[in-house]
Amino acid sequence: MYPTEPPFQRIQFYLTAHYDCSYLPGERARSQVATPAHLIDRHAYSALIRAGFRRSGQFIYRPHCEHCRACVPVRVDAARFAPNRTQRRCLKRNRGLDARFLPLDFRNEHYDLYRRYLGSRHAGGGMDRDGPDQYIQFLLSSNVDSAMVEFRDGDTLVMIAVIDQIDDGLSAVYTFFDPHRGQDSLGVYGVLWQIELARRLELPYLYLGYWIAASRKMAYKIQYAPLEGLVDGRWQPLAPA
Repeated sequence: MYPTEPPFQRIQFYLTAHYDCSYLPGERARSQVATPAHLIDRHAYSALIRAGFRRSGQFIYRPHCEHCRACVPVRVDAARFAPNRTQRRCLKRNRGLDARFLPLDFRNEHYDLYRRYLGSRHAGGGMDRDGPDQYIQFLLSSNVDSAMVEFRDGDTLVMIAVIDQIDDGLSAVYTFFDPHRGQDSLGVYGVLWQIELARRLELPYLYLGYWIAASRKMAYKIQYAPLEGLVDGRWQPLAPA
């Protein structure tokens, strides 16, 4: 299905070749890509996000697999979200972190944290070999309203989140953190912090990308209730497993 409503009239869509799925072993995947990037303004990008697309650098895509619908675009209803007991403990544990908004600029300290995170969490997946150019293309290249948020414990950098603002919410692009602070559940805190940011900005949703029930790396998103999924072209509630 190719979007045709007014925000997309100047945008073209193409399908990639098949490639190995990053989340389901043995599966082949394919993506639908929106192009050209310079014509995708905030209004069009917002509509694309609502239609299930994601952004990786200037590459805006969504899964388009012929025989698989495992990737479900999801968003958190920020106003109705209430943290569970585990999430409340996470908030309390990390309440001393300082958050600061920054432009998408390259900093060696950020890149070093990125490499340490990938080496621990995604070893052997290909991304752990990313050099500075790949890092810049992935996280620092954007034609939309993007910001980097830096989290510090005193003087120590512990986490980075890249976030896009769209018409009806925030889109969580990517978060990476100190892999040696596993007891702090920084990934959880990053999501909770972004939900609260959406509330402060009076934006209804935090878009979290794709929930994949059969993927350990992606199944966690169901814990942020109330969660809505884009199923058969309609946003509808998803119940926790």
